Amino acid sequence: MHDPDHLHHHVLAIAARVSPPLAEAIAVVGPLAIEPPSRTDVAARLCVEVVNQQLSIRAANAIRARIEVAAAGLGLVPRDLFVPEHTDLLRACGLSGNKVRALQAIRAAEAMGHLDDSLAAMTHAERSAILCRIKGVGPWTADMIGIFHYGDPDIWPVGDVAAVGSLRRLTGCDDTTAFAAAFAPHRSWLARYAWRIKDLKFGLPVPGPAAT
Repeated sequence: MHDPDHLHHHVLAIAARVSPPLAEAIAVVGPLAIEPPSRTDVAARLCVEVVNQQLSIRAANAIRARIEVAAAGLGLVPRDLFVPEHTDLLRACGLSGNKVRALQAIRAAEAMGHLDDSLAAMTHAERSAILCRIKGVGPWTADMIGIFHYGDPDIWPVGDVAAVGSLRRLTGCDDTTAFAAAFAPHRSWLARYAWRIKDLKFGLPVPGPAAT
């Protein structure tokens, strides 16, 4: 288990050397208390991330709630719907055709034994190579699985618009991958801080009074 206080001071010290504005924002956020993953099933987590792609949290939650209701109405669990015969039902819940196909591919990969416990012992690169063979699962999803499901401490999610945008805004850097290299082997923590800083809207201009 990572010590939030120790990691906070470590990441803060690096930020102070490479970008004082970033260090200031990290200091405001403070230590991050990270809860362990609530799901022990990587297939379930993959399905969540697929639904979440390019959607607000509110929209994704609404779709997942509709899927749960639809499954319960048939006496099934949600994953039982991730088969071709329930494609129309999933589309009616608000999923795009590509997401439906991705969910079906994840369920099929799990059934073939490609999502077993051996993934936990792999490096992020090895694991990502396996996950990205699943139709509809790309590098962004593999990064999210690495950070949030397996707790990998050293992933910079270069495809994540929110993390990259937050870092660029505070540091002025264009190549966030090169910038994040200074934080290895704790780049996942840099990403977590970047997301939290974005949530706090740190450093954004304060709106002035309305014109009269």
